[in-house]
Amino acid sequence: MKLDILAFGAHPDDVEISASGTLIVHIEKGYKCGIVDLTRGELGTRGNAEQREEESQVASKILKIHIRENLNLDDGFFMNDLVNQLKVVTVIRKYNPEIILCNAINDRHPDHSRAAELISNSIFLAGLTKVKTTYKNTPQERWKVKAHYHYIQDRYIKPDIAVDITSVWDRKMQAIRSFSSQFYDPLSTEPDTNISGKDFLDFLAARSIEMGRPLGVQYAEGFTSPRLPGVADLFNLI
Repeated sequence: MKLDILAFGAHPDDVEISASGTLIVHIEKGYKCGIVDLTRGELGTRGNAEQREEESQVASKILKIHIRENLNLDDGFFMNDLVNQLKVVTVIRKYNPEIILCNAINDRHPDHSRAAELISNSIFLAGLTKVKTTYKNTPQERWKVKAHYHYIQDRYIKPDIAVDITSVWDRKMQAIRSFSSQFYDPLSTEPDTNISGKDFLDFLAARSIEMGRPLGVQYAEGFTSPRLPGVADLFNLI
């Protein structure tokens, strides 16, 4: 299946937290969108990898994404190396996305910035004819992604662009809450973490309000761009 937008996350729930509103908005416009998780999140303090997989499936149905895959890289230990670059190149060439969304360029969790570099490097390599990959024993053609953007996660980064997600805010939060092992649950007996308190959900709302305010909308998701974004028609900007 060819995708219009492919979102990568270092862990299951990364995309839901920071870019799922953008995916929903574009799916509602008729675009095909998918998610590829790099790891199973097996080092997470709460829950386990099997639970995260189940939660991912629930979230995917809420988002109505067209595909979701997991590359099963090592949580906490994956590297931006040849082996993992070729895995990412293969999945990019499999779905031929026009746009890729990926982790923040700098963040509290070291996996996030490492994933950002891995995806960025792999996007470049996917466009090179002499980088050889196969899928189901069939050689793949090179694929040039038109643009890629980094979503903003725990640490504030001034966005280069922002997407109005006001109309889909409730669905975004529903998808996030699908990861019940990770986020606020007053009945949970598991250890507290940086994201398990109610204050984290309040923080997500405040961050989206902050991103939306310059646009004159209630909620937005911000992204940084490795190159200067441009438009052919000023009326495409709000």
